[in-house]
Amino acid sequence: MCTAATYKTKDFYFGRTLDYEFSYGDEVTITPRNYPFHFRHIGTMTKHYAMIGMAYVADDFPLYYEAVNEAGLGMAGLNFVGNADYKGRESNKDNVAQFEFIPWILGQCASVKEARVLLEKINLINTPFSQELPLAQLHWIIADRNEALTVESVMEGIKIYDNPVGVLTNNPPFNEQMFQLNNYMNLSPQAPQNHFSDKLPLHAYSRGMGALGLPGDLSSQSRFVRAAFVKMNSVSGDSESESVSQFFHILGAVDQPRGCCDVGDGKFEITIYTSCCNTDKGVYYYTTYDNHQITAVNMYKENLDDSYLVRYPLIHGEQIKMQN
Repeated sequence: MCTAATYKTKDFYFGRTLDYEFSYGDEVTITPRNYPFHFRHIGTMTKHYAMIGMAYVADDFPLYYEAVNEAGLGMAGLNFVGNADYKGRESNKDNVAQFEFIPWILGQCASVKEARVLLEKINLINTPFSQELPLAQLHWIIADRNEALTVESVMEGIKIYDNPVGVLTNNPPFNEQMFQLNNYMNLSPQAPQNHFSDKLPLHAYSRGMGALGLPGDLSSQSRFVRAAFVKMNSVSGDSESESVSQFFHILGAVDQPRGCCDVGDGKFEITIYTSCCNTDKGVYYYTTYDNHQITAVNMYKENLDDSYLVRYPLIHGEQIKMQN
């Protein structure tokens, strides 16, 4: 499954893990301002904000997993299997296919506030990209430096939730995930105190006992709690290197090593990649399962007035720096 997070120091950072048992051939993909988005039911968007993110490109269309635009708005889609529900076309709505949702929002909106206006008219419809690429069951986080929200298309319709933690994982629905945080309100980064019984001489017996009781399994609910706690208590300097390093440590708290999540037939879910994008500078950083060295792509080093996708295949294979 997956985890998305936000982080703010001097700049604003947005990223995610993508956890699965195989890759579709993901690439860091830059969509310039004049690339024509041909939407299935709502015409063509010929001019829009430029954006950078991770995508699988099929028939020259960027199927973004997550992206940020040049205005500083980020958006990511995460698995929401069993709860996601897409509708048929409606005449009084913007009929957007699930795979078009990220470019539809990021192409037009500079902020979460602007995205809320578009979401009032949205109808996420059940049009697949192709027979080979059926509908993905997703929900989404949309965030800027000031606020975040979660969007879910369910049986009852479109649900929009304020997201005060700036974190999203998978099931259950977001409002239930947020409610579960009540069960962990006693968590603290400080050493634990004895609240068990005043009749027992219980005490912290070592350093490193902060966050005692934080769930450590790989379920989406536990990852949500863990990522939210680590992010909300995170401390770093404001420099780019400190901020980026800290962001990767935040998502490192939910990293999935091969062997711990068996999905059958000898396959294991792993963290295929982890991303972190400085939305203010347009720099997209990533690591992969087999390459922990941080690699960066700067959107502004490309011609953003062009009309063709710019694609960077991921660098795999561990990059080890020998010191002697």
